[in-house]
Amino acid sequence: MTKLKSFLLVSAAAGLAAAGGAQAADLPVKAKPIEYVKICSLYGPGFYYVPGTDTCIKLGGYVRADLLVNTAADFDAASNGVGGARNRLSNGYTARSREDLNIDTRTATEYGTLRTFFEGVFTWTSGTYSGTGSGSTVYQSLGGNTAPANAGPGNVAYGTVGVYYAFIQFAGFTIGKAESQFRTPWAQYPANNFELPGSGGWDPVNQFTYTASFGQGVTASISAQDQVANYTSNVWNISAASAAGIAAGAYGGNDIGGTRAPDLVAQLRLDQAWGLFQASVAAHDNHAAYYGATELTGHPDDKWGWAGQLALSIKNLPTGPGDTVNITGVYTNGASRYNFQDYMSTTFAMYGGTSLPGAYQSLGIAGVSDSVFVAGSGQELTTTYGFNGGYTHNWNAYWNSSIFGAWAAVRYNNTAKGYICGAVVASLALSTGLAGCNPDFNYAVVGVKTSWVPVKNLAFTAEIGYLMLDQKYAAGSTVTLPQQSGIAKPGTLYELKDQNSLVMLLRAQRNW
Repeated sequence: MTKLKSFLLVSAAAGLAAAGGAQAADLPVKAKPIEYVKICSLYGPGFYYVPGTDTCIKLGGYVRADLLVNTAADFDAASNGVGGARNRLSNGYTARSREDLNIDTRTATEYGTLRTFFEGVFTWTSGTYSGTGSGSTVYQSLGGNTAPANAGPGNVAYGTVGVYYAFIQFAGFTIGKAESQFRTPWAQYPANNFELPGSGGWDPVNQFTYTASFGQGVTASISAQDQVANYTSNVWNISAASAAGIAAGAYGGNDIGGTRAPDLVAQLRLDQAWGLFQASVAAHDNHAAYYGATELTGHPDDKWGWAGQLALSIKNLPTGPGDTVNITGVYTNGASRYNFQDYMSTTFAMYGGTSLPGAYQSLGIAGVSDSVFVAGSGQELTTTYGFNGGYTHNWNAYWNSSIFGAWAAVRYNNTAKGYICGAVVASLALSTGLAGCNPDFNYAVVGVKTSWVPVKNLAFTAEIGYLMLDQKYAAGSTVTLPQQSGIAKPGTLYELKDQNSLVMLLRAQRNW
């Protein structure tokens, strides 16, 4: 019995020792602290702290699907190319799908908020078919790229990648690709999606900007911004004009030289509960290349143009909560893109019917430039002016409607008209000669839009826009055009006449 007790005690002691050893081995090593994602309330809803940092980040974007009726553009009128031809090559509809992604980061510093912002898009848009001159066609993307092998399935599937914004903001400075300080918050969209003239345009641009805030909603900005991508239209060398180019609305060879100076922009803005007032000015250097093929042909001197803009937004209207009126007016001289913004064409060639005996069809041609010249001359600056406006009414929390419109004019001085008309008469045999030639024109748009928002951040939109191109060539004028294989137009007699175009947009968009 004594031996048994001794055995049991030894066994129990061994068991306790083993258990103690096992517990010691199982004790956890000190773990690294877990960094949970925390809400950042400093900059509004949707921001979170990047784990392990004092930087806040917000992700956002949208998915959009568009259907455009009676146009090959999103969202512009059928005003040139196969769209303006209005024949079997013209699109009855065009479709677009887009995914947008934006990333906003902010960090509090002793100099104020350090911010970076990026917005990029992935877009697919159906293209068009243009003629080859041999009884066949070739597919082109919206950007004008011709697909090989007449657009096999792999080519049709291609889309495009775009960078809208990529900038840094720090201590009042904005550096990178951001909205121009010339533009208003609504740009060319006062109550619409249709591409309107009469503003500096939405498209962001590379810049170096300083903005000062004076309190009470008053801010002022000065900026140097890249001019080439967004804010230069045509610098036409009329000596390089061709019959085919003029028939498409291009009165000369586009003869822009390399960059020499950025556009200089200043803005003064007042933001209040009742709305906004803004004044903007810009200076634009017109830098042409050469008169001919080599340096030996010479070149015109640079000539600075300018643009001015006034804008007004009125909120809290008696017609209903959230109702808004936005109005913009602009004047340019040698800086036409600040009126005919870069989502619009600068050449117009629209075909229609005619009752004039002997004429095959009618044609409205027009062109926008910053300046024009001929070999051996200086640049003649082009003047434009215009406005756009819109009114939005909210019927209830789910429905809103708007009306909008725009009007813009292009005016060439007498010297420029002489250059252009000499080319038109010589190239297209204008029937009324120099006396009936006037390249000035007016461009107007009216439209309506209605949106339904069944749930937050989901909207369905229907919009109709009507374009009127008012050309100034003498009534009854005719021109003889060359054959234009790309749009299947024969070389024959055409009447010069005002044109119009009705287009519609159907859109579904989900923001997140």
